[in-house]
Amino acid sequence: MNDLLPDLFDHFAGELSLLSAKFKQYGKREIFWGEIVTIKCFEDNSKVKQLLSTQGRGKVLLVDGGGSMNRALLGDLIALSAVDNGWEGIVINGCIRDAGALKTMDIGVKALGVNPIKTVKLDRGDVNITLEIGGVRIEPGMMLYSDDNGVAVSPKPLDLAFLS
Repeated sequence: MNDLLPDLFDHFAGELSLLSAKFKQYGKREIFWGEIVTIKCFEDNSKVKQLLSTQGRGKVLLVDGGGSMNRALLGDLIALSAVDNGWEGIVINGCIRDAGALKTMDIGVKALGVNPIKTVKLDRGDVNITLEIGGVRIEPGMMLYSDDNGVAVSPKPLDLAFLS
């Protein structure tokens, strides 16, 4: 499968919301989906590191970093922890770093851009709260679907059986 979102919007247009932010692909896994876990943090990835060190099978971490381009909220070591813990993907409304390493890891990673500067570690941020990104309200437990065409969310899992 080369594309997911065009087919999903053809079949489930009324059940999906497209995030308007222009996320770029950084992970090896270009198509991914899963149940959303949310974090809101600003230039501090302490909560990102903590959460990605826990079991994440079937889940996608959606991080609202306020769109900051000043520091990276995800790097290779934290991403490797996510891979080891079975996370499907990570979407960051902000920056990543270690882009070369991330593209070799079997996980979906999307972000607005890259910045080689790490964050401060002050243990600040909120986990599993409602987010609003690009005018779309995102609740923990919703579903996220991602490919090269963009990132979309749905209030409930969509039946993907038609894809096979």
